[in-house]
Amino acid sequence: MTIADAASAVSADIKGVFFDIDGTLTSFVTHVVPDSTIEALHRLQAKGIKVFICSGRAPSHMTVVLDMIPVEFDGIVGLNGQYCCDPQGFLAKEPLGDDDVRTITAWLDAHPDIVANYCESDYVYFNQVTEAMRATWRQLGKTAPEVFIDDPHTRPATHETFQVSPYIGQTEQDEIVSLCRNVQGVRWHPDFVDLIPADGGKPVGMRRFMDRYGWTRDEVMAFGDGGNDVTMLEFAGIGVAMGNATDEPKRAADWVTDDVDHDGVMNALRHFGVLD
Repeated sequence: MTIADAASAVSADIKGVFFDIDGTLTSFVTHVVPDSTIEALHRLQAKGIKVFICSGRAPSHMTVVLDMIPVEFDGIVGLNGQYCCDPQGFLAKEPLGDDDVRTITAWLDAHPDIVANYCESDYVYFNQVTEAMRATWRQLGKTAPEVFIDDPHTRPATHETFQVSPYIGQTEQDEIVSLCRNVQGVRWHPDFVDLIPADGGKPVGMRRFMDRYGWTRDEVMAFGDGGNDVTMLEFAGIGVAMGNATDEPKRAADWVTDDVDHDGVMNALRHFGVLD
């Protein structure tokens, strides 16, 4: 959709809005959700427009943020689209293949200095803790979840693993992906990559809720700021990049709004006539 096409979408067309968390709902400066964003969420729901989380975080890692937002979201697209649920009991999911988890873990065994976290639906753990990992967690401030360490050689045998996030660069990412059967890498931070099923991603999670409600792409809007939001912004009828977003999502978006701390969410909803 072009910017002109997106601008022609009126509020009556939008049935659901999907929001990334870090850098979109929450600020990397204040580590809180701005009052204007909370107001926007309430006003959307008052108009009958459903609001969804669409994040790379596991559901268990969202609680620290969602507890700050006095809103009951209509659904969650977690783990970059791999785990979708709502308060009514809807559940759709796609874990990584067991063989791919074993391949990733074997690669990490061969590179013992690399830290990675393993994401289940309700538990996230690291294979170890390093200073690089601590530095990333400090950037999240009070929105950083609790850190657990566990054994990636045993837990995946009895628990579904939806995402593995090693702290590696692009070269190492390409190497791991080439060794796996059905894996792609998406990034919202330059220090690490989220490894998920190659046929997954945020648009797949969005589509699960769209099918549930019978919506078309023109009837959904999405907000994001990082590399793992690019396909989401391209997929949505209206894709909005935050002013604090990196260059790639800004290029993918129909509109670049103000940053989180300057009412970016509210201003974009007003720009497109979804809210007045």
